[in-house]
Amino acid sequence: MNFLLILIVGAAAGFLATRFMRVQADVPTTVFIGTVGAGLAWVIVRLLTRLASSGLMFVLAVVGAMALIWLWQRFSR
Repeated sequence: MNFLLILIVGAAAGFLATRFMRVQADVPTTVFIGTVGAGLAWVIVRLLTRLASSGLMFVLAVVGAMALIWLWQRFSR
C-alpha cells in the first residue's frame, strides 16, 4: 500500500516539479522523477520523525526529573 501511495504522490509531484522547473520530459521520466523524490521524502520524514521523537522524549525526561526534584525539595522539609 505504501508503494502505491508513493507512486501516486510521486506522479503528481513529478508533474508539478517538471512544470515548476520548466523541464520537458516524457511521462515515464516524469513519474520516475516524482516517485524517486517521494520515496526520498518518505525516508527523510521517517528519519526526522524518529529523531524528533527521541529528542522530545529526552526533553520531557529532563522536565519530568526537574519536576520530581522540585517536589522532593518542597515536601521533604
